[in-house]
Amino acid sequence: MSRTHTVVPSPIGPLTVVQEDGALVRLAMSPPGRFADAEVGERSGEGFADVVRQLGEYLAGERTAFDLPLRPVGSDFELAVWEQLTRIPYGETRSYGAVARAVGEPGGAQAVGAANGRNPLAIVVPCHRVIGADGSLVGFGGGLARKRFLLDLEQRDHRLF
Repeated sequence: MSRTHTVVPSPIGPLTVVQEDGALVRLAMSPPGRFADAEVGERSGEGFADVVRQLGEYLAGERTAFDLPLRPVGSDFELAVWEQLTRIPYGETRSYGAVARAVGEPGGAQAVGAANGRNPLAIVVPCHRVIGADGSLVGFGGGLARKRFLLDLEQRDHRLF
């Protein structure tokens, strides 16, 4: 297993992208210095062309879905939540409770919130599309300003916020 990372500039700040054996294992909205070296591996520009291109297209409003090999690591519950997040259509949102019901845990909104907060693949696994039951913007590890930016990007024709 060989991990490498690159840093992609974006309108919401630098994005640290980590891959292992050709699969994306982390996309974080923070610089690589925030992680242990083993988590991100050496910095390299090789092997990141697809993710850099797709992120650029997404941030330019030209891409609505990602087509990248992903390998998130988490508990069975976390993996189920993250899979459900990928099913939320571009430009739409779901409440934490709705995601909990979709994974078979109707009372598990808080557990979904915790799993959402541990999502290792920000943007690509769209945790920003999960909102409070009352429609409010809540809980986003990248900060609510970034969450608003991503939702505004996706909803520019039908803004909810």
